[in-house]
Amino acid sequence: MKKTLTTLFTLLVASAVIATVVLAGQGQPDTARNHPGKRDKTSNTVKVYGPGGPLGPIQELADRFTKETGIEVEITAGPEAKWIDQAKQDADLIYGGAEYMLREMMNNYPDLIDAKSRTELYSRAAGILVRTGNPKKIHSLDDLTKPGVKIIDVNGAGQLGLWEDLAGRQGLIPGIDHNIAVSVKSSAEAIELWKSNSSLDAWITYESWHYRLQDVTELIELPDQDKLYRGTPIAIAKHTDNRKEAQQFIDYLKTEDSHQVFQKWGWK
Repeated sequence: MKKTLTTLFTLLVASAVIATVVLAGQGQPDTARNHPGKRDKTSNTVKVYGPGGPLGPIQELADRFTKETGIEVEITAGPEAKWIDQAKQDADLIYGGAEYMLREMMNNYPDLIDAKSRTELYSRAAGILVRTGNPKKIHSLDDLTKPGVKIIDVNGAGQLGLWEDLAGRQGLIPGIDHNIAVSVKSSAEAIELWKSNSSLDAWITYESWHYRLQDVTELIELPDQDKLYRGTPIAIAKHTDNRKEAQQFIDYLKTEDSHQVFQKWGWK
């Protein structure tokens, strides 16, 4: 009887130890989610992250690519702060709205992007967006210096210093700076303000934004000699499990047919 009780006690202790280990394991965060750079992938979907500016053509081409190849492409676009944590976990591709944006991301997150895979897609020009009907009769950068003109400035998101680079060529920096009514960090914020605050008259940004906002903007193109262009880079994530498919999508974006899609959306 004593031997039986001893055996039973031993079994109960062992069971308690096993249960404690299992519960402790369940309480720990997933390793891939807890350490940026380690992936938590359950499919071969190519996951692409980047700002909202180039979303139009990239999404259109992602849909075409999936239809033609059967390889799913999932685009997540918008302000970096909204997707960067997830991108650290499962990104296959990262694109930028300007070359400096991707370079800045490489500096800020050295384990995220494979620098050797960096590829330039197409460049896009800056222009001026105005209200439908152009009530302030804005036709040039010089017109933006007129009294009463209210300008919205995006001080980031691929547009950092954009207006200053344009204005500096014509000696218009003081006049335009004086008429900047509000400055925000992202195009998403600018769009929200543009739609909610009708007192804002103009926005120096990329021509491509007009094609996303045709219902609430008119585009004032700058003369060729005044135009300023910035690039649209894309690169493969360092820890991708879909490198072959990611490179295949980049190659697809570089075809002439894809270039024509970008041109339709306002790229050069």
